[in-house]
Amino acid sequence: MRAGELKADERAAIELRALYQSYGYAPYKVGRFEEYDLYMRNRAFLPDERILAFSDTDGKLMALKPDVTLSIVKNAREEDGPVKVSYAEHVYRAPRGGGGFREIMQAGVEFLGDVDAYAMGEMLMLAARSLQTISENYQLDVSDMGVVSGVLAGEDIPDEARAELLALIRAKNAHGLCEACRRMGVSEEGARLLRALVTEFGPIGEALPRIERIGLPQACDGALADLRALAALTQVYGLSPRVCLDFSVVNDMGYYTGLIMNGFVEGAPSCVLSGGRYDPLLRRMGRNAQGIGFAVYLDQIERLAGRRTGFDVDVLITCDGDTDPLLLARTAEGLVKGGQSVRVQRGEPGGLIYRRRIHMEGAAGDGEGRA
Repeated sequence: MRAGELKADERAAIELRALYQSYGYAPYKVGRFEEYDLYMRNRAFLPDERILAFSDTDGKLMALKPDVTLSIVKNAREEDGPVKVSYAEHVYRAPRGGGGFREIMQAGVEFLGDVDAYAMGEMLMLAARSLQTISENYQLDVSDMGVVSGVLAGEDIPDEARAELLALIRAKNAHGLCEACRRMGVSEEGARLLRALVTEFGPIGEALPRIERIGLPQACDGALADLRALAALTQVYGLSPRVCLDFSVVNDMGYYTGLIMNGFVEGAPSCVLSGGRYDPLLRRMGRNAQGIGFAVYLDQIERLAGRRTGFDVDVLITCDGDTDPLLLARTAEGLVKGGQSVRVQRGEPGGLIYRRRIHMEGAAGDGEGRA
């Protein structure tokens, strides 16, 4: 990489920060360390239970931060009203593909407060547009934990059995799910509904009406109402074809309720975005609020072969050694004041990606460039 050139994850972090700030999510900075006990108490909320820990000078066991959400929930001040924050932080964890611990760039947003239909729709929109920042070829899969938990609410099975059923649903293993339901004594109606949820998939505006016709119990009504509101908002935001309903997107019922999201882009081997609503986590941590958010795993972007996110600069001004510096300054300042980003340099552009090029020699410029 050339000196001064931003890596793909750094460039994406800048673009995402601007997106989030445009919707009122204030930048939030957290420290690199937290008490190890914070993560031990909430291991099920973490994507990986492995944590880098060390003893502080006073003997207290500390951890290099493997997650940002827990720190925000712990430190946010409720008296300030609803919390709407964004972040671009390094976390320390072993990557999903294996290998040792790495410092990974992660960006995201968190909302703590009264999570109404608008807040959920805005979060879904920001998730979709985050993926679009990385690649035009993206897909955001969503579900609502209230639907699955509503079906299971009428079944007399222990928590361990529920966890096994969730794992089978997550794997879209319809055959294994049927076998497990018979073994656990799940009712025929419950097994039928779970099987239907596993096999249904498609754009949310098309799949949701089909789901509503399978005869879900009354316990699912609230979740279905939320999904209807989200389907309508995807129309407003112009996201309908890219947002798909997929009930295999499930998570730990002890931490998540409501909307759950997983995001994918072409070329990445696994999801690059995940999040959802986590009201139980706030209750466990003694907070009187509801919460929703998501994280973008920017380390995945580096793995996209040859992927470049956007332009390095709007206008590249190249010049020779005889170009009048006053002319260069006036030209650059005029472009910046007009809302464009500018880079001035001698010689050829090399591998830079730009919208327009202006080449100047002496006191004149020709304005030639490439789109």
